[in-house]
Amino acid sequence: MRHIELRTLESGYLQKIFVDEGQTVSENQPMFSIKANLYQADLQKSKAEANIANIEYRNTKLLADKNIVSANELALAQAKLDKANAEVNIAKTHLNFTKIQAPFTGIMDHLHVREGSFLEEGELLTTLSDNRNMWVYFNVPESEYLDYITDTTHEKTKKVSLLMANGKKFLHEGVVETIEGEFNNETGNIEFRATFPNQENILRHGQTGNILMEVPYKNARIIPQKATFEILDKKYVFVVNEDHEVEQREITIGEELPYLYIVEKGLEKTDMILIDGL
Repeated sequence: MRHIELRTLESGYLQKIFVDEGQTVSENQPMFSIKANLYQADLQKSKAEANIANIEYRNTKLLADKNIVSANELALAQAKLDKANAEVNIAKTHLNFTKIQAPFTGIMDHLHVREGSFLEEGELLTTLSDNRNMWVYFNVPESEYLDYITDTTHEKTKKVSLLMANGKKFLHEGVVETIEGEFNNETGNIEFRATFPNQENILRHGQTGNILMEVPYKNARIIPQKATFEILDKKYVFVVNEDHEVEQREITIGEELPYLYIVEKGLEKTDMILIDGL
C-alpha cells in the first residue's frame, strides 16, 4: 500500500549505513547518517547570533522601559531576535536531515549508495515497501466489468483469490475496493484494485499472479468443449434424438471454463449429446 523512494534532503558524505538490503525496518529506526560537521557548525553559529540578538533586545527593553528609546526601536530589536531564533530552527532542521530514519515499518530494497559516497541533495538511497497489506491491480475486460457492475448480488463477489506464480493460491482472500475511472481505449480493459492481508510477508512489491473471481452459476448445464463444433461464428453440438439419429443443434454459450462450456440456450438436461467423433 506504500512503496516509496528514500532520498537525501542534504548533500554531504555518507558516514554510516545502519541497515541491510531486504531488511525489515521499524518506524523511526535509523537507516543512514550524513557527516554533520558543517551543519553542526551552522547551528552553533546561529545560536551565537541568537544570543547576541537576545542581549540586544533585553538592553533595548530596559531603555524602552525608561523611555530612553522609542517603541519602534524595541520592536526592531524584537524582530531581530525573532529572525535569529528562526535561523536557529532552520539550522536544527538541516542538522536533523543528516539523520535519515524509516518513515514507516517496511521492507527495504537494495542500496543505491555505499558508505563514504558523496551524496547530492535528492539522491536516491533505497526504496521502502509497507507490505502488511498489498494492493493488487488487475485488468478486467469491458464485458466482464459490465457483468460485475450490473449484478445485483455483486456485493458477494467482491472477494477474490490470488493465484501465485507457482500455481498455488495465496493464503488469504482479497477484497475489491476500487475500480478505475476510465477504460484503456487500446486494450478495452479497466483496472480493478484488490487489497490482500499479508501478515506472513509472502507477497512483495512487483510480484505477479492471476486473480480468481468466483461467479456463481446455479443449475448450470455444462458440456465438454470438445463436444462442440463451430460454423462461422455459431457453436453447435450433435444431439442423439429419440430415433437414435444424430442431428446438429445450435447452442448459446453462457460462459467458458477450462475444457468446459456453460450452455445458456439450446440444450435440455435430458438431451444426449455426442462427445467425440461420429
